[in-house]
Amino acid sequence: MGEEGDTDIDPWTCEGSQARYKAFTALITNAGQRWQDDITIQVEGEVVTTIPTIGFNVESVTYKNLNFNVWDLGGQTSIRPYWRCYYANTAAVIFVIDSTDIERLTTASEELRAMLNEEELRDAALLVFANKQDQPGAKGAGEISEALRLGDLKDRNWSIVACSAVDGSGVQEGMDWLVSNVGDGQS
Repeated sequence: MGEEGDTDIDPWTCEGSQARYKAFTALITNAGQRWQDDITIQVEGEVVTTIPTIGFNVESVTYKNLNFNVWDLGGQTSIRPYWRCYYANTAAVIFVIDSTDIERLTTASEELRAMLNEEELRDAALLVFANKQDQPGAKGAGEISEALRLGDLKDRNWSIVACSAVDGSGVQEGMDWLVSNVGDGQS
């Protein structure tokens, strides 16, 4: 096994080793867009133009003295079966929803439910970012929560935060919740 933070994984077979992280966060989308990178960039204080993720990307982000190894997983239908390759040692899942794309909410809810039913994510906290709140017609966090049936999650620590990756509103609030819920006692 490599040093802390290193991974040696074949992404197509899920074979390989994973080191343990103090906090390991998987960023998952429901439609293959790259909204999560905008959120990551807001956390790091940079402004960068991004393109949609095809496959996966890995980034390290430090927020309030907590190091996150962020797996940015593409949301395309062909990529979703490989998400489970990255579940081991996950402390939290960040699920980014396009609050303006109501047509995909049913699929997003199904994918989220399937992901959360995986044994390796049993104890992972869930943060849902209801993104694109700066756009006309965006549904609020309450409506997104209802569509995703988050109220049905009885044995999981979760939160939903309305945000805009464009102007950064809500991102800090969500990350603060994440730090307070996975920052202590994770190994």
